Amino acid sequence: MNSKEFKIHSSSKVYGTSIIGKGTVILENVVLGYPEHRVLMEILRQDKEIEDFDFPGCSIGPDSIIRAGSTIFSNVKTGKNFKTGHNVMIRENTQIGDNVLIGTNVIIDGSVKIGNNVSIQGNVYIPTNVIIEDNVFIGPCAVLANDKYPIRKKYELKGPILRKGASIGANATLLPGVEIGEGAMVAGGALVTKDVPPWKLAIGTPARIQELPEDLKELNRI
Repeated sequence: MNSKEFKIHSSSKVYGTSIIGKGTVILENVVLGYPEHRVLMEILRQDKEIEDFDFPGCSIGPDSIIRAGSTIFSNVKTGKNFKTGHNVMIRENTQIGDNVLIGTNVIIDGSVKIGNNVSIQGNVYIPTNVIIEDNVFIGPCAVLANDKYPIRKKYELKGPILRKGASIGANATLLPGVEIGEGAMVAGGALVTKDVPPWKLAIGTPARIQELPEDLKELNRI
């Protein structure tokens, strides 16, 4: 697949009706538009090749860079200036705004909404049904959860909500359904079990809510 408007490495694959924006670069062994489970099962049922089956792919905005080994599923849409590290996986029904960085080895498990000017560092795990607003920073190896009773009880999966300008430190864990308020900070290694009010600091395991120092009361510079 070649175009004067974008560059794609010959080792990469594009499935479904996918759109690649002008000025975008797709590097080695990237998969775009990989069919979500429902579509994949239908392809197998009809005994067809993925390349021969018509389904919605993904849409990558202009001036983006998708680095080697990344897989972006069907029904994913990104804005302009989107960047990934290596070996990123972004599953179906995920919406991503403008100027977003998704770091190396990040997994986004689908049905996630991400705003503009967001930075997600390496090895972060984001489950289904998470909302991440504008100017949010998520440090390396942070884990978000969406199931209060894993496999033991019926529970409507509900991930955390990260409001505008929130910062999540490295190795922090956010439990299902918690809301991190606007401008709030979660310290590295914290275990967040309850909502964090706007412009407060959550620190410790389990996290305690403290006042945020005055010199940190500004939106993230992303």
